[in-house]
Amino acid sequence: MVVLNKIYTRTGDKGTTALGTGVRVPKSHQRIAAYGTVDETNAAIGVARQHLGPDEAEVDAMLARIQNDLFDLGADLCTPEADEPLDYEPLRVSERQVERIEEEIDALNGELEPLRSFVLPGGSAAAAALHVARTVCRRAERLIVELAGLEDETVSDPALRYVNRLSDFLFVASRYVNDKGKADVLWTPGENR
Repeated sequence: MVVLNKIYTRTGDKGTTALGTGVRVPKSHQRIAAYGTVDETNAAIGVARQHLGPDEAEVDAMLARIQNDLFDLGADLCTPEADEPLDYEPLRVSERQVERIEEEIDALNGELEPLRSFVLPGGSAAAAALHVARTVCRRAERLIVELAGLEDETVSDPALRYVNRLSDFLFVASRYVNDKGKADVLWTPGENR
């Protein structure tokens, strides 16, 4: 249970923050950058949801679940595996969350025509906003992969798979809300040479 009575604590005034294990690290630490960018992804998805129309309620429900999942992912990343046992069971992204997002990708993608070109971000406002969320998600993924590659740092396999699938979901969802791909703006190679 999270209880936030007071928003400012002053404990970070010297540029450090606490991980879920209680260990304090610089706010510039790779782990903080990784889950901070997951938070940015969540915010970008929140903006995208504001552009969805009433006929896109199914996508909105999927995005609402994803926003909740992203808090799970942030909790997972903020609590690295500890040498000493913790007094609580840390929250981890589950295989089921990865499977669910794959099922949702397949459901949306099943209604789209195959692509014959790359898609430019645009079309509808919702699609453009989902493309922004997708690019922020890709940045989060790069930071998480970088974190996982550091000595003495761990990231769970489901967390890595989830963030990778999420960018795929956001791409497919952007096409879906673009009139199921009919309003996609396609790249024309060398058009302006």
